[in-house]
Amino acid sequence: MSPKTPGRAAPKALAMASDAGNAPAVDASRQAETYTTGEMARLSNNTLRTVRFYEEAGILHPIGRTEGGHRVFDRSELERLVWITDMRQAGVSLDEIRELLDMKRLAKSGGDAAKQATAALQRHIGDLRTKIEVLTRLCEDLEQTVDAASVCLTCSDRELFPKQCGACGRLTEKAPVPRGMRVLWEVPDPPAGGG
Repeated sequence: MSPKTPGRAAPKALAMASDAGNAPAVDASRQAETYTTGEMARLSNNTLRTVRFYEEAGILHPIGRTEGGHRVFDRSELERLVWITDMRQAGVSLDEIRELLDMKRLAKSGGDAAKQATAALQRHIGDLRTKIEVLTRLCEDLEQTVDAASVCLTCSDRELFPKQCGACGRLTEKAPVPRGMRVLWEVPDPPAGGG
């Protein structure tokens, strides 16, 4: 999810203050571009706990605190969090994400950083394409399974259910029986060319 609207400005009553030297004071002109931990969580579809974990792990960096002690993040940190969230949901490990985030900083030159990042990202693209194929195939099968299971919605048969569902003929009227239905209802697919 990418944020479509900027974060709301911190209330004027909350002056920005530094965190005992750990984070710089926030410039008043930048307040409209800052987000509290709660806003970061809400806008990225994360929990407060997750945002705090990423901060404690050194992945997110607050730019200051309010007088009330609430951490405040710049818009670029929200974008970073959304990207990390998407990567995590795609199955990329936190260690792999951390490596990607550190590549530029640890590289000897811009060319070296680009070479490393390009190679790593190409690997992730390959992994994602494989996952997309699997997810597409699975989604199609599940849709077909839902359709196939709809013939069972009015079933009240106590003789054949649950062990001999394939014997009633309802499921096998539409061949082939989707894989999900074969697995969940233990119904074999009729042989090709058979009735």
